Amino acid sequence: MHQSTSRKRQATDSAKGQKAGGQQGVPYRGATMEDDAPVIYGLEFQARALTPQTAETDAIRFLVGTQSLRYDNQIHIIDFDDENNIINKNVLLHQVGEIWHISTSPADKGVLATCYNKTSDSKVMTCAAVWRMPKELESGSHESPDDSSSNTQTLELLCHLDNTAHGNMACVMWEPMGDGKKVISLADNNILLWDLQESSAKAVLSSSAALEGKGQLKFTSGRWSPHHNCTQIATANDTTVRGWDTRSMRQIYCIENAHGQLVRDLDFNPNKQYYLASCGDDCKVKFWDTRNVTEPVKTLEEHSHWVWNVRYNHSHDQLILTGSSDSRVILSNMVSISSEPFGHMVDDDELSDQEDQHQEEKIKEPLQDSVIATYEEHEDSVYAVEWSSADPWLFASLSYDGRLVINRVPRALKYHILL
Repeated sequence: MHQSTSRKRQATDSAKGQKAGGQQGVPYRGATMEDDAPVIYGLEFQARALTPQTAETDAIRFLVGTQSLRYDNQIHIIDFDDENNIINKNVLLHQVGEIWHISTSPADKGVLATCYNKTSDSKVMTCAAVWRMPKELESGSHESPDDSSSNTQTLELLCHLDNTAHGNMACVMWEPMGDGKKVISLADNNILLWDLQESSAKAVLSSSAALEGKGQLKFTSGRWSPHHNCTQIATANDTTVRGWDTRSMRQIYCIENAHGQLVRDLDFNPNKQYYLASCGDDCKVKFWDTRNVTEPVKTLEEHSHWVWNVRYNHSHDQLILTGSSDSRVILSNMVSISSEPFGHMVDDDELSDQEDQHQEEKIKEPLQDSVIATYEEHEDSVYAVEWSSADPWLFASLSYDGRLVINRVPRALKYHILL
């Protein structure tokens, strides 16, 4: 994913990565056992691909894909035991190449897709495939961490998303509310909609669309909207964000010059159907109402380098996570454009007249947007941030040197939102 620009960084990132990766599978803990302390895990190899296990809503689990040019690449299954504040891991071999993107089925805990580099005829192609992990690893485990002598297992290939005619794969998106049978892949300037059949062992291309225009057009990323019966996706190419209807494969909106430089990532507000966030190389995060795309609704300018990732919290849409090449993760409270811009309503019976009047005055004023916390546990570019599918207050971030950090929303804010 994003080879053209990121290769330039790879030389410097690579030097740091070799030193900072940490031993394979060594759990590091935050200095204290307090609730808000980060938990850090070091991978042996560099990495930029991270995903929560979407179908797993009981255990806190993330998958990380590595990028090694010399050794077999791996997928680390990271289970976080929040009671004891420790990480347990399993490692699966991904022998086909460096992993640029990873995503998991919303319906089947054992199924995932990767975009990876493959060299053939001295040309490097980015391909995509659907895999199944061993049965015993499908559900989150809370066993004690093994020593490094534990057996490494291999992924089972279910099918390739054959892109030979379409170019390099940037990402694979699963239909968010679906049965795990529909995926969309972005390959150069093509949108490809696949039906996975026969227990995902066969992928049939059901429809496609091509981005047309001058120059070498390439998608950098995309997101499938959870709204409108999952019939819309958004894509990023160069500085433009576009919306598409998956039934007709036609463009439905276009935000030209959404960012001053390359758009890196997108995410949909889970509770407000027309709201979309984007981030990019202009160091900005922007929030859009797709019914009126002339101006962003809000802009965040907290990072000092490229913003690689933006993620809405699945349950509390005022909480926004961003990760950047400035090595920082920022958690923002964008309450004014959330589904609860005035906070929680208080029952009238609980208020005296004076309080009632004060409450009414408060309700007239939206709560202020603010940066809640800046996390600085990384020493390298943060290429991925993701919320847990099982715990809305917990998130992971991944930097290129192979450092995975698990953090929590500050307790004071959590109780402020809940109470």
